[in-house]
Amino acid sequence: MSEALQAWQSMCRKLERLGEATLTDECATADPTEMLAHLADQVVCWVGWYVFHADPARPFFHRQNDLVTQWGGPNGDNVYRHARIDPSRRYRIRGRMHSCEEFLLAIRVGFMHEPVHGTVQNRTASDLGIGPGDEFELLLGGDDGIPIPDGAVMVTIREYYFDWQSAEPAVMVIECLDDVGPAAPLRDDELASRIDDAARGIELSFTYWNRYLEDVIAARDPNRFAESHKGAKGVDIAQYAFCIWDLEPGQALLVDTDAPSARMWSLHLYNLGAFEHVDLVDRVTTLNHRQAVVDHDGRVRAVVSAEDPGVANWLDTGGRRRGLLTIRWFWPVGETAPPAPRTRVVPVAEARDAFGYEGLAAPPDRDAVMRARRTHLGWRFRV
Repeated sequence: MSEALQAWQSMCRKLERLGEATLTDECATADPTEMLAHLADQVVCWVGWYVFHADPARPFFHRQNDLVTQWGGPNGDNVYRHARIDPSRRYRIRGRMHSCEEFLLAIRVGFMHEPVHGTVQNRTASDLGIGPGDEFELLLGGDDGIPIPDGAVMVTIREYYFDWQSAEPAVMVIECLDDVGPAAPLRDDELASRIDDAARGIELSFTYWNRYLEDVIAARDPNRFAESHKGAKGVDIAQYAFCIWDLEPGQALLVDTDAPSARMWSLHLYNLGAFEHVDLVDRVTTLNHRQAVVDHDGRVRAVVSAEDPGVANWLDTGGRRRGLLTIRWFWPVGETAPPAPRTRVVPVAEARDAFGYEGLAAPPDRDAVMRARRTHLGWRFRV
């Protein structure tokens, strides 16, 4: 039997075990159906990355955290792209921003669910003088490119979209500038190694984020925000505040906070276990600093509930009793204190009046908002 076939059979057995885990205490806080669907999208994601994006001499971008593959609490305003690189080689990234307003380029030693992870270099489009509509060309490695430190294995680009326009998103390509010649036929042992890596990556991602959220739940009282914290290792531009919502039918979680003092900020709803967006296509489950209404007194008032509470900033749980609400902000401005959101659980019918603020903005046309959001997502994540 070939090594690759043995690796394939081993991966299939591992997937069977992970599928069974969705019905055990290992995934006790998550919905079993959502977790099984999550396992399926992890297979799509990590088989693609570890098997077909394994050669840093012949890189091309692998899109993740889109409408199919998600992991690790993706930002609803982002497109995420990853490509393999090698510190001994030189690369060029060329593209056009179109409607993309910003990007963050990060040189990384691994994904957060992997034993070795973190960011060792980063640049933003604005750092590089690149704005919406611009063409750009970036060099990585060598004497004249963005340095690729030892141990780096990939470049990640997070594209940012805030107005959610129905317009062309960014396009970009990466190429290795070294003369590498045509690829040799894939050897059996090479394929076996890639399949083993994929199986390990699927398991690590599936278990890591489920445990991560288990720890979040255990460390916090429901319906209250914990203190804010910084983002993943090496990216200290990002800060987050977490709240586990736990609501009975007919209840709503009120959120009243000062707007973060940062270049960009947003609110997001995620499911438990999988750490994926709650229904990004059919419900408003994210609001960023352009979409959310800031009231006349400078505060952001939002409601998390399954029923429309009649306020501008409604985050729709889709009927989920529990989940994770986050406030995230990037590139804080000055030395101001992080936001200190206040929360309260009330009946949905009383949510609007419960804020006790006469200047509270009226709700928009929900159907029109969803049509515009769906159209933008269709543009952003088109094939």
